[in-house]
Amino acid sequence: MTDNLRRASWAFCALVITLALAGCSGSGGSNASTATESATFDFTGSTPLGEVIPVESRQFAPEFGGELLDGTEFRSTSLAGDITVINFWGSWCAPCRVETPEFQAVYADVADSGVRFLGVDVKDQRQLAQAFVESVGAEYPSLFDPRGEVALAFRGFPANVVPSTILLDRAGRVAAVYVAVVPEEDLRRSLDQLLAEETPQ
Repeated sequence: MTDNLRRASWAFCALVITLALAGCSGSGGSNASTATESATFDFTGSTPLGEVIPVESRQFAPEFGGELLDGTEFRSTSLAGDITVINFWGSWCAPCRVETPEFQAVYADVADSGVRFLGVDVKDQRQLAQAFVESVGAEYPSLFDPRGEVALAFRGFPANVVPSTILLDRAGRVAAVYVAVVPEEDLRRSLDQLLAEETPQ
């Protein structure tokens, strides 16, 4: 009787340990997978003009970098804590000649409110891009990205659509993706929504 009890006790302990280990492994793996998936931006569609993605549905933007038109090195980590407007443009893009001055007007009004603007010049020549910036009066910096590497960093983002615009919230999450010309009033409305949000802790 004692041997039977001992064997039963050992079997029970082994079962408990096995279940505990399986539970920890399964739970941890699932949570890690979910966290990774939710943290990585994956383009699934454009945002309606003038609107932003609900906070709970936002995904973190990837890190990117490169050289500004003036030759200065740039890393996206420098944008931390600010709302950011990333606008993809090219000197060859006719709609950009209308959109960029309007973006400059908004930039001039919100630059002191914790909003950053970053242009991304794609499929272009540096001299033509610099001439474009001067002609439209854009004062915010632009990355020189002739191969479209920044767009590729945003997984699934339609890099061939120019102009297009990505908004990042203060936490560095993608808050909107516009794959069309963004009228000034729509950009202002979206930024007002982001500025009204509480600063993430």
